[in-house]
Amino acid sequence: MIENTLKGCRILVVEDEYMLADELRTELSDAGAVVLGPVPSVEQAIALIRQEDRIDGAILDINLGGELAYPVADLLLEQGISFVFSTGYDNAALPSRFVDVPRCEKPIDVNAVARALG
Repeated sequence: MIENTLKGCRILVVEDEYMLADELRTELSDAGAVVLGPVPSVEQAIALIRQEDRIDGAILDINLGGELAYPVADLLLEQGISFVFSTGYDNAALPSRFVDVPRCEKPIDVNAVARALG
């Protein structure tokens, strides 16, 4: 059950579309997660990752206002933080270093995110 999976987990949301970000924040909070963000840019995401003591997982939109979020994904991988890409891009469009990262198509299904983050 999603509530058991996400309860108390600190989940970073990186999304530049306000309505999607707010919907994710609400759904994750309702499932018992502690939501970090949402943040709409690569710069803000990297700053938040570096200042937080604990992040259990992240939802990362690939295209943030025309800027690709790969530097954020690289930092998450470097720190061993599980994440999913939220995108309409298929795996062929992703750099090869991200082929094993789960992808959830928009609109995001929080249950699918919980399963992907484990």
